[in-house]
Amino acid sequence: MSDTTGLHVVLGAGGGAGNAIAQALHAAGLPTRAVNRSGAADLPGGIELLGADIATPEGAARAVAGAAVVYMAAQPPYHRWPEEFPAMLRTATDATAATGAKFVMVDNLYSYGPGAGTINENTPRRANDSKGKVRREMIRTLLDLHHSQEFRVAIGQASDYFGPYANNSAITALAIEPVARGKTIRWTGSLDAPHSVAYLPDIARAYVQLGTSDRADGEVWILPHGEPATGRAFLDQVNGSLPQPLKTGLISKAMLRLAAPFHKISRETLGILYQWTEPFVVDDAKFQKAFGPFTTTPLAEAVGASVEWYRSRGD
Repeated sequence: MSDTTGLHVVLGAGGGAGNAIAQALHAAGLPTRAVNRSGAADLPGGIELLGADIATPEGAARAVAGAAVVYMAAQPPYHRWPEEFPAMLRTATDATAATGAKFVMVDNLYSYGPGAGTINENTPRRANDSKGKVRREMIRTLLDLHHSQEFRVAIGQASDYFGPYANNSAITALAIEPVARGKTIRWTGSLDAPHSVAYLPDIARAYVQLGTSDRADGEVWILPHGEPATGRAFLDQVNGSLPQPLKTGLISKAMLRLAAPFHKISRETLGILYQWTEPFVVDDAKFQKAFGPFTTTPLAEAVGASVEWYRSRGD
């Protein structure tokens, strides 16, 4: 069945992806509940806000009560994925199974690992870093739950995203958010390796498609992305959106190694640096064939809107 009338619950609505999905659901006219720990979020009126800790069985049960579709955009702190993510996922899926709701997983591309070439849904998942292995095992767990008929599952995967509210995105944090303070904008790894990027409002609309279509059930979907960009081209787009260009910089592998003993994010980035030094490009043909044509926002327009959003908020 297609879920176009029941309650859609977004777990992790305080983060960039969760916020965008809640907004996209609301824009589509779907009853929406946005859940995070505080119960406060910058969202339009008409969206139910609920404070709950979904890492606990009681909190997860409260969060998904009455749901027709649950979107799992919540995650532990980046450096604690291996220790905490599987348990958080299990708590959320147990609660969802008890309601009979469909479960839509907000996933990334870490599970594929280095040397994957152009990534599609048939690319082997061979990640051997700790985060990639966790993501790979969670995909396997979710598909097993679907095939054992515990509940319906759809998994949507996106590369690095950017856009409004996307403070937890590496691209936003390094290349867009600094414009509000007139600081240097940066890229990681290589300025010349092509990298698929996703505009957050686009992938939020795609997650709504997965949540409302039974065609999505039981499968992994790479969500729509525009043409890949190099770091150099992306920073040029940012500067092209500003009255005066800012300085640009590159965070190299050597710099990350120097910072790693003292800086958690630098340590964590080293394990997945291949994503930024090698071509990291996706093929979204499967999604387009099933649900398309799905038009993504042109890069210049998406970057311009993101830059303006952060500039309007200042420091």
